[in-house]
Amino acid sequence: MKIIAADAAPEPAKDEKVLQIANDADLADLARSGALEGVTRIELQFPKFTDGRAYSQAVLLRRRYKFGGDLRATGDVLIDLLVHMQRSGFTSAVLAEGVNPDAAERQFARYAAFYQGDVLQPRPHFARGQTATNEQAREAA
Repeated sequence: MKIIAADAAPEPAKDEKVLQIANDADLADLARSGALEGVTRIELQFPKFTDGRAYSQAVLLRRRYKFGGDLRATGDVLIDLLVHMQRSGFTSAVLAEGVNPDAAERQFARYAAFYQGDVLQPRPHFARGQTATNEQAREAA
C-alpha cells in the first residue's frame, strides 16, 4: 500500500480520471450510469475514523464491480486502520494531518499473515495450506 503524507498529496495528472465517492453514495447507481468507466483512481472518504462505510465500498468496488485501478483512502486515516484498509482493497492512503508516514509503514511489518480471507487473498489460511498440500501430493504421485 502506498502511504502519502497529508501535506504531500499530489494533484491528479491531466490524463488521469479520478472519481471521489461520498461514503453514502449508492455504488450500484454509479455502476449503472457508467460513472466507473475509464476511471483510474477512486477516492473514498473516511470523515471520522469510526465511520467504516468506505471499507464496504472498497470491497464492493473490488469484488462486485471489478475495479482494478488505484483505490485511495482519504480523510481521517489513522495508522491503526491501514492494515484493514489494505485487506479491504485500498492501494493507497492519504494520512490524516499529524500522522507520521514512517510509523504508518512500520504497521505492515507487524502483521505478516491473517487467518481469514480478504480482498487480496479470498481463501482462508487453512484452505491455502490445504491446496498447497494437495498440489504437492499430486506432483509426488
